[in-house]
Amino acid sequence: LPDADPDVALPSYATAGAAGADIRANFPQAKGLTLNAGERALVPTGLGMAIPEGFEVQIRPRSGLALKHGIALVNSPGTIDSDYRVPVCVILLNTSTEPFFVAHGERIAQIVVAPVVQADFTPVASLDGTSRGAGGFGSTGRG
Repeated sequence: LPDADPDVALPSYATAGAAGADIRANFPQAKGLTLNAGERALVPTGLGMAIPEGFEVQIRPRSGLALKHGIALVNSPGTIDSDYRVPVCVILLNTSTEPFFVAHGERIAQIVVAPVVQADFTPVASLDGTSRGAGGFGSTGRG
């Protein structure tokens, strides 16, 4: 993308068994961003994607940022649809009580490529029964 810093690494898998590839903050003019406690911000990645039809890319939080710094994704997992063609950004939220500086080039989230199945939605008069019955939230026990 034109405003992206080409020196920021492309998505990459940290280990051979990783399901998610790390993506990085890519700020114009290589400036970072301070997220104050309770604040959220749209962080650019400098990425554009042409995802094949029948797939999506999910944006997920990085567990280390969540545990160590309280950095979460507001809409997790986020979905990038196959017809989305604008720059990819990540909505970061600082759930801690301390400010957090997001540095240019820092790993901020991970992406997972996943197949998509689209359903046909049809109105019905009733649903078939199950052993769970009409039980809703919490009906199968604690946690």
